[in-house]
Amino acid sequence: MGEQERMVEAILFASAEPVSLKELGARMPHGSDPAEALVHLRKRYEGRGVNLCKIGDAWAMRTAPDLGFLMQRETVETRKLSRAAIETLAIIAYHQPVTRAEIEEIRGVSVSRGTVDQLLEMEWIRFGRRKMTPGRPVTFVVTEGFLDHFGLENARDLPGLKELRAAGLLENRPPPGLGLPGPEEDAEEESAEGQSELFED
Repeated sequence: MGEQERMVEAILFASAEPVSLKELGARMPHGSDPAEALVHLRKRYEGRGVNLCKIGDAWAMRTAPDLGFLMQRETVETRKLSRAAIETLAIIAYHQPVTRAEIEEIRGVSVSRGTVDQLLEMEWIRFGRRKMTPGRPVTFVVTEGFLDHFGLENARDLPGLKELRAAGLLENRPPPGLGLPGPEEDAEEESAEGQSELFED
């Protein structure tokens, strides 16, 4: 019986899924009694760090319930932002405080609620003050969490048009409607003073 216990123990330890009594019998030598071996094995593991557990009609080795906390592991989940979310975030960063209607006007497409919700959930944007226009729409601004993530002291430290073009992130002639000056416009608009015009105090 001691040898049969070892066999059952080996099968259960090697299996990722619970093993039925029928499968144990099929794997063990002819004439073995896996049911009795399980009874003895269960007693042997009582009070140990690993217990022999019956799960439905099958058996498995499982960590003792009171030691489950030792198996916990914290992981950092990396999520990629969608293109729509990146565009929306960029517009908010460079034009804050900005309303949903203004974001949609700049992008040329409607902004889904899920995109804004995702940025709010990440705590990269927050609600700003309401605009003093008809309907008093709410505005969006970037958060300190956003600034911290990108190593910025404030939103004015965002790269200007010259830096973005030098990095190849902007074409020489931006798409219509974005309101970004082209290279043929005065260099003064590409200076730090020009960049400050993108923000409202």
